[in-house]
Amino acid sequence: MTEEIKSLDDLNEVVTGTPAETTAAEAVEAAIQRDPVRDELGRSYATGKRKDAVARVWIKPGSGKVTVNGRDMDKYFARPVLQMILRQPFTVAGVEGEFDVTATVKGGGLSGQAGAVKHGISKALQIYEPSLRGALKAAGFLTRDSRVVERKKYGKRKARRSFQFSKR
Repeated sequence: MTEEIKSLDDLNEVVTGTPAETTAAEAVEAAIQRDPVRDELGRSYATGKRKDAVARVWIKPGSGKVTVNGRDMDKYFARPVLQMILRQPFTVAGVEGEFDVTATVKGGGLSGQAGAVKHGISKALQIYEPSLRGALKAAGFLTRDSRVVERKKYGKRKARRSFQFSKR
């Protein structure tokens, strides 16, 4: 150790071996270099969850066709709002119409299922192409929405609603 250390940057350079010009974010990104994960058919798989719904999602390069439980997305999710929810990850990542999606989803209602498929698509996109992670994470699509229905308590009509009070 014959090097002269005058500042914290110099100390950091000696300890980590990286030049002081690189920022902490660049150092972390270089340390966490993710590799794409694809199966022998060129697909990536992820599981998405929302409320009581669980979606298994496979994506592969294609024309943008989305199939949910063996049916077309337009047939399964008839409401335009739910279709928009499914398209959001592709819009944010800037890869609209580039991937075919096959999803199987169980549990919950249609809204929860759409959220689960969206979560699964986001995770699968990030696994297929790790460079898309930043945009998807900034939009909050990789975080599982943990809000679930509150359980019913004894002595109550619902989770918080009391029975009707009668004065007489």
